[in-house]
Amino acid sequence: MKLHLLLFLLLLLPPDMAKADAVIFPAPSGTGDVPVLTVYSSLDEPLAKPMITGFQQANPDVAVRYEEMLTGEIFDRIVRETDAGQRTADFAFSSAMDLQVKLANDGYAQRSDLPMSAAWPLWANWRNTAYALTFEPAVFVYHKPSFRTSPPPSTRAELVAFLQSQGDAAYGRIGTYDIERSGVGFLFMARDQEQFGDIWSVIRAMGAAGVKLYSTSQAILERVADGRFLLGYNILGSYAADWASRHPDVGILLPKDYTVVMSRIGLVPQASANPELGRRYLQFFMSKEGQTIMARELQIPAVSPEVAGNNTATTMREMLGGQLKPVPVSLGLMVYLDQVKRARLISRWNDVLRLQ
Repeated sequence: MKLHLLLFLLLLLPPDMAKADAVIFPAPSGTGDVPVLTVYSSLDEPLAKPMITGFQQANPDVAVRYEEMLTGEIFDRIVRETDAGQRTADFAFSSAMDLQVKLANDGYAQRSDLPMSAAWPLWANWRNTAYALTFEPAVFVYHKPSFRTSPPPSTRAELVAFLQSQGDAAYGRIGTYDIERSGVGFLFMARDQEQFGDIWSVIRAMGAAGVKLYSTSQAILERVADGRFLLGYNILGSYAADWASRHPDVGILLPKDYTVVMSRIGLVPQASANPELGRRYLQFFMSKEGQTIMARELQIPAVSPEVAGNNTATTMREMLGGQLKPVPVSLGLMVYLDQVKRARLISRWNDVLRLQ
């Protein structure tokens, strides 16, 4: 990218935004005076690139400024900039479902009535303001060579029985998220508590088996891949699928008793500098073309009912039906933002693990 064009793009942005680290995607048209779409996202920039490329092919006169952040940073930045009377991102994309819904509920996001709004699944659309754009199950991952003579557990009851029967052979060889440090881990645990009345027997069995806790999927998956771990519990399926595609010893199971499904949520902030650009990008995300790119190139399952084939909600629902339990985009997500309720769940989690 030419230096003068980069400087020009930076000058188009508010001063506080120009200071932040970002990746600039110049407008393919090569025109100097172009609008700039600013995106705040928790998706790794290399993964996001195919989506941005597809959007710019349809919108060659638009430059994109992509700022990758942690989910909490996205929330804090939008709130801070809005409250200060400044302009913020045109589009926010985050896996923190609770924080995205809170932005929408608290007036930090604006309504986006789009061609696909009426056709979007009801559970995935909150008042045409916050949209679930992905369909990502929580899965069991396992070390294939360790299960050559018997199948891995495929339900939570089977997991408890397996851990109890294996004893020392399984001790210290199962991993899951640390719900104090992992937002998605906390979300999955909260949904487990709602879906499965005996979930604490599962946590107790994992504690007795010396479960190891991590804040990232990668830390668990790399240990399953090389055989240090036999199993990983409640691992985000999109990361597991990507890892398994490059590491043949990693197996994946969607638990048969029930499979929690989370989503990354997209919205247009209320204080967006270019809300029409933000809506245009959201519309592309929801289009058949955008959802297909996400399923095929990003390897993240698509929500759109228009998209079928591998790695889509349509196909998964046809195969698994009621086994899938999507987390609805609703005010219910905000329950565990209540610090008392959050602390209570984390305290019980820690107590049950320590009782072993």
